[in-house]
Amino acid sequence: MNAAVLPESCPPERHGRYSLPHLPEPPGLPVLGHLPPWTASPLRLLETGARTGPVFRLRLWRPALVGYRPEWNRAILSDLATFRSRGSLSGLSPYLAAGIVHTDAPQHGPRRRGLTPHFSTRALAPLEDRLAAVAEARQPHGDFEALSWSAALVQDMLNVALFGGALPDGLLSRFLRPLHRRLPVPMMPRPVVFHRLEAAIAAALAAPVPGSIAARLAAAGDTHPADGPAEAEAVENLRVALAAGYDTTSHTLAWAVWHLARHPQWRDPQALPLFLDEILRRYPAGWLGSRIASQDSVAAGVPIPAGTLVLYSPYLTHTDPSLWENPHLIRPERFSAGHPAWSYLPFAAGPRTCLGTHLAMLILRTALNPLARGDLAQVRGDPAVTVGITLRPRGPLHLRAS
Repeated sequence: MNAAVLPESCPPERHGRYSLPHLPEPPGLPVLGHLPPWTASPLRLLETGARTGPVFRLRLWRPALVGYRPEWNRAILSDLATFRSRGSLSGLSPYLAAGIVHTDAPQHGPRRRGLTPHFSTRALAPLEDRLAAVAEARQPHGDFEALSWSAALVQDMLNVALFGGALPDGLLSRFLRPLHRRLPVPMMPRPVVFHRLEAAIAAALAAPVPGSIAARLAAAGDTHPADGPAEAEAVENLRVALAAGYDTTSHTLAWAVWHLARHPQWRDPQALPLFLDEILRRYPAGWLGSRIASQDSVAAGVPIPAGTLVLYSPYLTHTDPSLWENPHLIRPERFSAGHPAWSYLPFAAGPRTCLGTHLAMLILRTALNPLARGDLAQVRGDPAVTVGITLRPRGPLHLRAS
């Protein structure tokens, strides 16, 4: 579509001093806009939109602006005061609409600084041996299905890291299982299981297992007395950390094992860091992020009225051929020279970079080490991407380990 023309059914809306700009958009329907293709195949819709320009418009349940070039990512992700989380897509899921993920400026900064030390590389280092023991215990032998194996392993590793293994496996499974389902299942409220899980987390904080992240948070005490009990805040943050770290990490691990089976040269411990960087580039679990403009602003030269839903897409950024040569191929060696700024967003970027980045990388590396020592072969499977809250392999992925 011509960049200067919008359909008559979609005139520019005015939210503040600015009006929504005339931007290109992929083909849609006169009344329903882009909701049908968004529901059926959102990645295809995004890819079609990206071919119209670096910033394009979607007509969803509300108008949205989508960008994917580094200058757009920098503008949206670095300005917390203007581009806010509350009211964005993360609020649609009960798994994410809480805790630090849902906290905006000015509260976000001090709360983030209070949590960061507990999720740092240094703080997590004592957990490495415990996580390695979990990985060894769950090391597959013979034929196995990678998605099921990775889901069970990551659940166990998160339980150990966050709670010292104190939470009941059955309760964890009931809480986490919907995250593997197609939309809208992960968006549905589950008050009973959420209440039970939060009670179990509160018990883990009351008598924490030494060395766990829960123990560190319990020892930190009440850092925000004006905002309510510290325990309630810690429970909320641990629940969100559990959910946010589960399917993202398990899906990444499944893809990693699938590709390791085909390329034994990447099983070298020295090659694993670059290999994981490439898997996270090719398959960014957080395929789409969103913010709400709190005031009139400009991003990448595009005027954005207050109240506009703005989207950034790590999937589009990571598959942009102007940033990455042959972006759909797995080539870990590309990371030996680094990457352009704001072009690599597996854990977002800026002040809201995922708090669990170091924990996720530790889990991935520790989970892969036992498999890197043996023989691994693909049997059959479908590694194509499919979309839920996160990106995941269509699957199943059958492999053989010996």
